[in-house]
Amino acid sequence: MIDIKFDPEIKTLWPDYRVIAVECTVENLPTPDSLWQELTAFADSFRQLHEMADINRRPAIAATRQAYKRFGKEPNRYRPSAEALCRRMVKGMELYRTLSVIDLINLLSVMTGYSIGGFDADKVDGDSICLGKGREDEPYEAIGRGSLNIAGLPIWRDSTGGIGTPTSDNERTKLTPDTRRLLMTVNIFGSEMSDEETIALTRRLLESYAAATDISFRIIHV
Repeated sequence: MIDIKFDPEIKTLWPDYRVIAVECTVENLPTPDSLWQELTAFADSFRQLHEMADINRRPAIAATRQAYKRFGKEPNRYRPSAEALCRRMVKGMELYRTLSVIDLINLLSVMTGYSIGGFDADKVDGDSICLGKGREDEPYEAIGRGSLNIAGLPIWRDSTGGIGTPTSDNERTKLTPDTRRLLMTVNIFGSEMSDEETIALTRRLLESYAAATDISFRIIHV
C-alpha cells in the first residue's frame, strides 16, 4: 500500500484538507456503453438544472478555488478539473470518451464536485506520495496539455517529482489500457458529499465499470 504524506506547509495553508485514497486492481478497458450512458445522462441533467454561475457555488468547487488562491494560484487560469468538467457540461460541449477508469473518475468528479487524481500505481516511484505546493520552474508534463506551470498549485509528488494536481495529472503516471493497479486521490478541500457517500459511490463505479477487486479506502487528514 502506498503511504500518503503531507508537507508541513499544507497544514498551514489549508488545515481542513483531507484525502480519500483508493487503491485497487482494475481492468481499464475502453469505456462501456453503460458507463457512457450514465455519464452523458448526468451531463444532460446537470446542464438542464444549472447555469454557469452555479458551478463555482458548489461547496467542493468553491473550497478548491479558495485553496488555490491561498496557495498562490489563479483558479480562473488553472481551473480545478471538477470545475472544468462541469463547465463543459453546462456549455453542452462533447465529453471525451476514453477508458473505463478515466471516465468513471470523471463521473465521480462531477457528481461529488471533487477534483480527483487517477494514477497507475505501478508507475509511482517509491512507496509513498506527498502533497505539497508547486515550486517555480518545477517541471511537470500535464496529460494532453504539455508543460504546465505548477508553481502555487497543490501537487502530489513521488520520489521522482510531481504526479498530479487537482488541475491535471502527469503523463508519467497516467492511466493506460495496461493499468492494473489504480491509485486514486479524492482531494477534499471542502465537503459536498459525506465521506461515506463518496466511498459508496466510488466502490459502485469501480466494481460496475472496472471489474475492481481488492479495493481499499483510507481517509487521511492533513
